[in-house]
Amino acid sequence: MTRIKSFFQWLVTNKLGFFTIVLITFWLKTYLIYLTKFNLGAVGAMQNFLLFINPLPAALLLLGIGLFFKGRKSYWIIIAIDLILSTWLFANILYYREFSNFLSLSIIKTSGSTADNLGKSIVGITKISDFLTFLDVAVIIGLMASKVIKYDLRPLKLKFNLLLEGLAVALIGVNLMMAQKDRSGLLTRTFDNSYIVKYLGMNQYAVYDAFKTAQTSEQMAKANVSDLSSVKKYLKVNYVKPNPEYAGVAKGKNVIVIHLESFQQFLIGYKWKGKEVTPNLNKLYHSKNTLSFSNFYNQVGQGKTSDAEMMLENSLYGLQSGSAMSSYGTSNTFESAPAILNQAGGYTTAVMHGGAGSFWNRNNAYKQFGYHYFMPLSYYENKPKYYIGYGLKDKIFLSQSIKYIERLPQPFYLKLITVTNHYPYDLDKKNQSIDPTDTGDETVDGYVQTAHYLDQAIGEFLQWMKKTGLDKKTILVLYGDHYGISGNHHKASAELLKQDEFTNFDNLKFQRVPLMFHMKGLKGGIKDTYGGEIDVLPTLLNLLGINDKDTIQFGHDLLSSKAPQIVAQRNGDFITPEYAKVGGTFYYTKTGEEIEKPDKKLKTKLVAISNKVTTQLSLSDRVIAGDLLRFYKPKGFKKVNPHDYDYNEKKALKQLYSSKTKTSLWYQNHKKTTQKQFKTDAPELEK
Repeated sequence: MTRIKSFFQWLVTNKLGFFTIVLITFWLKTYLIYLTKFNLGAVGAMQNFLLFINPLPAALLLLGIGLFFKGRKSYWIIIAIDLILSTWLFANILYYREFSNFLSLSIIKTSGSTADNLGKSIVGITKISDFLTFLDVAVIIGLMASKVIKYDLRPLKLKFNLLLEGLAVALIGVNLMMAQKDRSGLLTRTFDNSYIVKYLGMNQYAVYDAFKTAQTSEQMAKANVSDLSSVKKYLKVNYVKPNPEYAGVAKGKNVIVIHLESFQQFLIGYKWKGKEVTPNLNKLYHSKNTLSFSNFYNQVGQGKTSDAEMMLENSLYGLQSGSAMSSYGTSNTFESAPAILNQAGGYTTAVMHGGAGSFWNRNNAYKQFGYHYFMPLSYYENKPKYYIGYGLKDKIFLSQSIKYIERLPQPFYLKLITVTNHYPYDLDKKNQSIDPTDTGDETVDGYVQTAHYLDQAIGEFLQWMKKTGLDKKTILVLYGDHYGISGNHHKASAELLKQDEFTNFDNLKFQRVPLMFHMKGLKGGIKDTYGGEIDVLPTLLNLLGINDKDTIQFGHDLLSSKAPQIVAQRNGDFITPEYAKVGGTFYYTKTGEEIEKPDKKLKTKLVAISNKVTTQLSLSDRVIAGDLLRFYKPKGFKKVNPHDYDYNEKKALKQLYSSKTKTSLWYQNHKKTTQKQFKTDAPELEK
């Protein structure tokens, strides 16, 4: 008892004792957060040991800085460092809850382009238990204020402080060696930040991410034309000839791409309490004039929606860390869909979005892509009841877009970005026309309501197209950009799908999103070909009869009989008709059964697929990070000059409305608006 009392006395009266209190409480707190707030998937004794131990070395190193200072300053510097580290943990808890990933320097650097309207989501994401992250800091400060912890003003010897820091560095090295032994190539071949955190810890991940960001910047500075050779060689060897049966069937048609926010494939045909959640999309999906894909996957990373757009427009993957549109969209050279269609087919190109133009750096990236027009929120009438979450409600957005769409010279390439079906799936009662699900997970249960609302908005738009005759002149492309329900909701997902359990393999299958090409007279049908967002552009270009063989694209025509059907995920996972990989585990795709002991032949095949996926992701990263397309001149393609485009509302609308072209819908409707032909039941617009 005396020894315990003496030890306690040492803790509260000695500087090293105080340091020990802060160090141990931070260490244990971090470990508990790993277990309760993140899904790191530690398996086996080694991984669990590293998960437990990895917060200690970095905390020892960073908190130890405070010991170099004298007097009371030493105490408060240690507390300040503890608070900074705790804030980093807290921020990652919130970010991980929505994005199933960790904050990166790229995301933080570009936060200005992504921060609009995040306040509401943060409030919805935050739980009271999250603030326990700061409990140890508050308690220690309280103990200091009440003088339970007494200041020890004696300075520590410099040699001791240096020894302590050396020990911390040595422990980091040991941690890294043990991690590399359990997972070789951890820092050189990983595509998932969770691995870094699981093996090395949150703070080591931050250092790794900062290093990778600096490395990327250096890579761009050093890149030259010779770096393209390996990319061109890979694409030449893996080239897949497009399907000749569908080549040019939509030649000269308008293209309208509808971006279905957070919309997953399971919603197609899904019923809740006997009511179809998406009746309009269901009808379109099963139409004889629609090419629908039942095994089409989102392939996004941290960039989420911006990654989906990068793949859709360029057939290039998003980055391993951060958003390519945010980090590189202002300066990089691209061979994008709008520029290709304009140069090869005389298309007018436009994007319409009821959200802020700065979000994901769109107002800059779209100029690099070659869009003539970008109409963000500033182009629309906005009232408090019109706006929800990340932009205008879809019915209001589409209704107000008519006055711009009808003025576009045809043929046009138009992308409409919806937002209402975005987390936190919040919808006012007047717009709720289906009950929420009852899984008990507040994050999940409103999902069917916003999806149903989105479907209604699409239905209204389709009716307008039919009334104006635009449907006969247009190929409609609808795609889901990414998951709506993340992998952190296994229990609720199992309930939605009426399954007993929801495994990591199920979550991979859950990444399916819709892809539809709809056009009058198109030979449609539901295709079971495996593909992803990287494949949309080459498929569309073939339908339009535009040759893309000379461009740098990592996707393939989904209608080709030679399509490889290897769908890469941004973290290095993959799925094919036969096999799938999640983390370090392989599965049989048809049964979901784990491949525990593959024979030599099968193991060789699985390794070959994994290597192909890794190679493809790495080469795509190289193209973006090195801005390699600045060195490439494909036949018939002229480099986009972003200075040719001005999205200033006054200038853009003057150009649009002064256009004397006889091909616009407005002109063909005897110079009269088609607004009255758009019927909406949006309660906000009722007179």
